Amino acid sequence: MASKGVRSSAQETVKSELSVLTMSDHDIMNYIYATHVHGDEKFDVDSLFALVENTLKRATLIVDNIALGTKVHFESLEDKTCKASFNTPLCTLKKVSCEMQCKALGEEIAHKTTMSILSKLSSYSWDAKAVLTLAAFALEYGDFWLLAQLHPSDQLAKSMGILKQVPVILRRPGLQKHRKALVELNNLIKTTLEVIECIFELEKLSIYDKRDVPALVISMNRIPVDVYWAILTVVACSTKMCGLTNEDDQVQDLSPFALKLNIVLSILKKQIQLCKQQIEEMESHRKIKKLLQTPNEIMEIFKALIYAKDNLQTLIDGSTQKTVSIEVLRKKNVLVFISGLDISIDEISILKPIFDAIRKEDQYKIVWIPIVDQWNDDTRKNFEMLKSKMPWYVVQYFSHIAGIRFIKEEWHFKNKPIIVVMNQKGQVECPNAIHMIRVWGMRAFPFSSSVEESLSNGRDWMGSIVTGINPNIHNWIKEEKYIFFYGGKDKEWIQQFTKRANALANDPVIKDARVSIELLCVGKCTKGEDDHRILGHFWNRLDSFFFSKTQKKNEPDPVTQEIQKLLSYKNESGWAVLSKGSRVVVSGHGTSFLKVLEEFDKWKESVRQMGFEICFKEYHEKLIIHTARRCCRVDIPFTPEKNPQQMTCPEAECSRVMETYISHKCCHGQH
Repeated sequence: MASKGVRSSAQETVKSELSVLTMSDHDIMNYIYATHVHGDEKFDVDSLFALVENTLKRATLIVDNIALGTKVHFESLEDKTCKASFNTPLCTLKKVSCEMQCKALGEEIAHKTTMSILSKLSSYSWDAKAVLTLAAFALEYGDFWLLAQLHPSDQLAKSMGILKQVPVILRRPGLQKHRKALVELNNLIKTTLEVIECIFELEKLSIYDKRDVPALVISMNRIPVDVYWAILTVVACSTKMCGLTNEDDQVQDLSPFALKLNIVLSILKKQIQLCKQQIEEMESHRKIKKLLQTPNEIMEIFKALIYAKDNLQTLIDGSTQKTVSIEVLRKKNVLVFISGLDISIDEISILKPIFDAIRKEDQYKIVWIPIVDQWNDDTRKNFEMLKSKMPWYVVQYFSHIAGIRFIKEEWHFKNKPIIVVMNQKGQVECPNAIHMIRVWGMRAFPFSSSVEESLSNGRDWMGSIVTGINPNIHNWIKEEKYIFFYGGKDKEWIQQFTKRANALANDPVIKDARVSIELLCVGKCTKGEDDHRILGHFWNRLDSFFFSKTQKKNEPDPVTQEIQKLLSYKNESGWAVLSKGSRVVVSGHGTSFLKVLEEFDKWKESVRQMGFEICFKEYHEKLIIHTARRCCRVDIPFTPEKNPQQMTCPEAECSRVMETYISHKCCHGQH
């Protein structure tokens, strides 16, 4: 009766307090660190754990055979060995075992017992605390089931078994009554063993530098909490076993402990998997860097970049959708196209003219490497759709890319598409050719950094930006006509500018001077309707030109400043550029440009003597001086390459260093 009274009191205590199983990691840390001195108590924890594993794996097998009727033989188990010099810390194990025996039910009692055990083991390392507690339990559990196995044939075992209450469990009524509880207990012991195995594995991985394996930081910091849950569960299992052998009316409910420990096990397995993945990435990173230090066959570099541990896979030939050997890359120059699955069809389309041009000579190949954090049905479906749009080679490897860390750290991949150009010896000719391809297309072939620098230094750059946005552009540029390119957010301003610019172009003074002027509203199709695709191409090319200009140069040249100034008008109500053919004459804000056109009568007579270009430019500059200055803002997308640390104001009359702001933007996949 006294025993039942104690149990009732314990259960009331648990109900009145916050459930132990809902405590946060932070709360647990506060509890358990008070018990921990430092891990200076040295003993052979690996040998002890080997013995515990051997004991519990055989004991749980006996339980499965008895409770479930399975016929698994011990020969199927492979025992681990311990060192011959190992001495069992028997006194410590008995002290811990004594702490767990015949405890009352409830989470709070289990928590207090756990804290008492942690206090007794205060000078041991965290993994040793867990193993010692499990070993103390294994002494009792293993002994009980060894006696159960020997009970029918050995008189000593029979007598010992009666003392241990073995017949209570083995007799038919008891076995039928407790079968479910035995299986539940046995399974939780197996889970606890797995948890401690995972803790041991993490301890072994801790030899790696945490800078190379950052997941280790979180994993190792969690080990004390994981040890707490393992010990708490062992205590609960001990209470359950005592209740079963004593045939108590109430026994410890293990289901909440099992639920919690399975969550802990799941987290541990994920942490170990992540750590191993990062270790593979680190080793692959070092291997690729070493390969790139000396000229190598491109195919060898590519294999190291994609496939882990020589697990070679085939490529997909996009033009036939058939698999081909990676040998197709041998002795070839390769454009490595790297992107996520959020790449747009427009971004794919910029490579198609390149593919059509280089396939004739067969010395250059394009290979798409998709970067995917987690493959699932949705990502595979998206991959298949994108693959069908690509006529070049595709890496179809539904695992983690071996060189992902190298790609991110050395090639600066940050989710935006990049195109790394490599020669036949695996040397990088250009770390990212996407900008020059977007601006110049095949004019930039063979897409080396030197070609990019040569093209970006030209002063006649407007033609590269506007190519393809209007069917008449090519002839206008070829004929060296003056062209007004203009656009903006304010439709009324666009209408006013169109009206005034047309009036200027058709003015007798302009006609007499034999000046031919064309108008092109960027963002309008030939029918005059809004076309956001054209507008997106214009600004994307301008962004790419800007990055081509700034990747190697620290000091901005006049062309860079002109591009930067034009980029500052991207979100303005109106903007305009006057060019002669492909050469930019002047660019400006919509307000100043429109005023130049509105006041044409004031300066048109000068056109006869000085020429249209000089007059327009000088009058525009004069207006700017007497106009209130607006804030100049340049929004540039973050790119993997060198982003300018600071920018000088592009307005010629200012040239101050611009303030830097960080903003985040999402266009929902639309341009």
